[in-house]
Amino acid sequence: MTPIVQVADLRKRYGEIEAVRGISFFVEPGEVFGLLGPNGAGKTTTVEILEGLRKADGGSATVAGVDVFADPSGVKRRIGVQLQASAFPDNLTARETVRFFAACYDLDVDELALLRLVELDERAGQPQAKLSGGQRQRLSIATALVNQPQVLFLDEPTTGLDPQARHNLWALIRSIQARGTTVFLTTHYLDEAEILCDRVAIMDQGNIVALDPPRKLIDDLLARGFTKPVLQQKANLEDVFLALTGHELREG
Repeated sequence: MTPIVQVADLRKRYGEIEAVRGISFFVEPGEVFGLLGPNGAGKTTTVEILEGLRKADGGSATVAGVDVFADPSGVKRRIGVQLQASAFPDNLTARETVRFFAACYDLDVDELALLRLVELDERAGQPQAKLSGGQRQRLSIATALVNQPQVLFLDEPTTGLDPQARHNLWALIRSIQARGTTVFLTTHYLDEAEILCDRVAIMDQGNIVALDPPRKLIDDLLARGFTKPVLQQKANLEDVFLALTGHELREG
């Protein structure tokens, strides 16, 4: 199967700082692929290059069969990018926001169907500025799906969400994957990556230092003799929270 994202010897420098140091990886069609790493690792630069937003200094990259360097506009027509809520026009309703983004692609879409996909159809007429944090994140994903992208880029999609909204968004990401869309995810929540991602690449100082399914990375670490100094609890405070309040999403 031909990879839907293919990166070879990708490089980017800012003056004396080499942000991306000749990395290579691929993403299979239909998988959730995670790019992890500490701040300053080169994740954002890598993703912006793949989205056609930033020029690389060397190497090659294709997304959905399109050369990112030669045809960045062609890449943008084939991908969806989750925008931060602050990028939305304040005076539009949720439905109008979806329609606005569809117009940017010169497309007519069924706004209610997209809002239904992200469980916002009942909020279609509500001003987007008055939606909750979780609702605005889901609206952001709806706008990223207007052009039926082959690859959906999600950048820290659950930051700032409560546990119920976070779990709901995980279910949404799984449903998008089940529709055949490839998801490229960046997150600082490692439990999120472990649960959602088929494979993860870990970046540090511009290099990819590991790339495998999460379970294999964990098993390899244990095989090297790693042990935690303290036995971990079988449950944590988030488990308590969800057990007491339930998993259902609340839209108060």
